[in-house]
Amino acid sequence: MIAGGGTGGHVVPSLQIARALVARGRPAPSIELVGSRRGQEAALWPTLEFPFTLLPGRGIRRSIRPGALIDNAGAVLGLLGATVASIASFLARRPLVAVIVGGYASFPAGVAALLTRVPMVLVNTDAVPGAVNGLLGRFAAVNAVAFPGTDLPRAVVTGTPVRPELGGLDRSPAGRRRARALLGLPEERRTLAAFGGSLGARRINAAVADLAARWSDRRDLSLYHVAGRRDYAQFAIDGPGAPGSPGAPGAPGAPGAPDEPDGLEYRVVPFEDQMPVLYRAADVCVCRAGAMTVAELLACGLPAILVPLPGAPRDHQTRNAEALVAAGAAILVPDAECTAARLETELATLLSDADRLAAMGAAARRLGHPDAAATVAELVDAHAR
Repeated sequence: MIAGGGTGGHVVPSLQIARALVARGRPAPSIELVGSRRGQEAALWPTLEFPFTLLPGRGIRRSIRPGALIDNAGAVLGLLGATVASIASFLARRPLVAVIVGGYASFPAGVAALLTRVPMVLVNTDAVPGAVNGLLGRFAAVNAVAFPGTDLPRAVVTGTPVRPELGGLDRSPAGRRRARALLGLPEERRTLAAFGGSLGARRINAAVADLAARWSDRRDLSLYHVAGRRDYAQFAIDGPGAPGSPGAPGAPGAPGAPDEPDGLEYRVVPFEDQMPVLYRAADVCVCRAGAMTVAELLACGLPAILVPLPGAPRDHQTRNAEALVAAGAAILVPDAECTAARLETELATLLSDADRLAAMGAAARRLGHPDAAATVAELVDAHAR
């Protein structure tokens, strides 16, 4: 039983662990995924080879406003119902081991495992445990953690399970040129990638759009801006990537355009479904510091400027970013300081120092664990009763 869902930080590791267990010889029908009806998994899992259960309800809102309190009362009732159902399922089916990946959907399964004495392997993808993992981790047989020093007992540093192709990306100069060609970018230009998740990050989006305006006459750079579905219309229409500007559809340098842009190649897209290609193409990224983002940067060996999401539970994004900064793999810019001027200063230093960029990439690879899913699967097999 692999329980966890809601966001990519839970769904991706769950799926990669399941596939690693299959690679170790366990049949796919013997591995059940448990997630949330409200999470990304509701659309993804029905297309996969594993049996799955989607729990009703939602997580707790971190607010004391009246509306939030009412919602939380309903969430607690839903959580209790899901926990009772999970206990009944565990009693009837007796899983060999429960893998807890975090988030709302993992709590009922964790409680059920504890009460039915099914061994737990807990996977913690952030530098600081979340509320569910902090509670259940006390009772886990082993805690697979992403970073050294994570405050959980019986911790084993495994890294965060990511898509296997990320560990083998060719980020040599020739590999980066080929990836830029696939994205329709000038092959010889250094490339900055900026993104903030599937919805986007307004602070990053605004700073990057302003930076593109400052850099409009630069002929040595490409700026690939994944604005997110929520913010794309604003930044594609109002920003420097508007129709007719460098990098806009039909502009010089855009896909299918024959000529080099006479200035900055600035591309604004709502979503990028070829993230491994973008990781290959980029010299440096500007992005948030969520668990999956930092794990993918490390697996790829990609230098980054990290802008942690303010107000994240237990400030886990800042802790994630600090772990990369301590290793020499990233620069941390607080959200409140994320302006075009600050990014321009930081990037000017990085892009003028090829040796530093190479050192940051090497540091990222040293901290990364592209084989994390296989390592976690080995721990699961070791604790299956």
